[in-house]
Amino acid sequence: MEYRHLGRSGLKVPVLSFGTGTFGGKGEFFQAWGSTDVAEARKLIDICLDAGVNMFDSADIYSGGAAESVLGEAIKGRARDKLLISTKATFRSGEGANEVGSSRYHLVAAVDAALKRLGTDYIDLFQLHGFDAATPVEETLSTLDDLVRAGKLRYVGASNFSGWHLMKSLGVAERYGYPRYVAHQAYYSLVGRDYEWELMPLAQDQGVGAVVWSPLGWGRLTGKIRRGQPLPANSRLHVTADMGPPVPDELLYRVVDALEKIAGETGKTVPQVALNWLLQRPTVSSVVIGARDEQQLRQNLGAVGWNLTKEQVAELDVASTTTLAYPYWHQRGFAERNPAPV
Repeated sequence: MEYRHLGRSGLKVPVLSFGTGTFGGKGEFFQAWGSTDVAEARKLIDICLDAGVNMFDSADIYSGGAAESVLGEAIKGRARDKLLISTKATFRSGEGANEVGSSRYHLVAAVDAALKRLGTDYIDLFQLHGFDAATPVEETLSTLDDLVRAGKLRYVGASNFSGWHLMKSLGVAERYGYPRYVAHQAYYSLVGRDYEWELMPLAQDQGVGAVVWSPLGWGRLTGKIRRGQPLPANSRLHVTADMGPPVPDELLYRVVDALEKIAGETGKTVPQVALNWLLQRPTVSSVVIGARDEQQLRQNLGAVGWNLTKEQVAELDVASTTTLAYPYWHQRGFAERNPAPV
């Protein structure tokens, strides 16, 4: 397993990390993802560790906290210092007026609750799950600073921020000496390349590592969806399609056609090719893979240890290219002084 620095930090993380969104299976939405219990989670974690994947990502809203609880039970008895635990908070976790956001009140409570569910006394990477425009950035960052100083958090990051959200936060951190976000957990895939428009150049400039979520385009690049064929009966998209990133049908089929061609050339599967493409993109520190079962996990782990050729990468680039939003299409006309990040 290859390890990379997490942004401009001293922490090294595996290029593949394991997402626990399938743990717990509480509620219709997360049940559609999976319902992995503690016994199965232990097996999946064993497979990950055998492959060198020692980073496990969760969030307080995954199955209402059950995903963190399952993860905590599954890692009991293992050497804690050999594991990297990542989790997130900010989204609503209860009905109370203060059980949402990135306020001091909510973050302190969220971190303490996560520590209890995970059965650990520190979190290696804690990320804000979204930007809270109702709370001053100074309040959020000073709270994270206190939690780092208390030993509860080691590194901090963000998720789903826009460019100005992230840059403002980094500016405030620099001004007051608060911990900088070293990671940005962002959606990025062959059918969703918006990350490249502004967030990737920002990450290059500021040293923020991308931790990629939903690298298979919300389950669309599994190799089971093909042009002219109905959606498989067991696809989670029947329940979750409207809740995830939108993808025009023609873009999806164009990308899938290219993936299938290259999968045939390389002897790899469609998901392995899609994941390998991401691992060659600038700023990507780790790609979060998920799995309902051992077979899916082993297949995803096969995305490392080899590389697409430059020609194959270029072919996928062309197939997945879309019209940029303003001002990005305009900026591409000034590439002499404002080059694209990749």
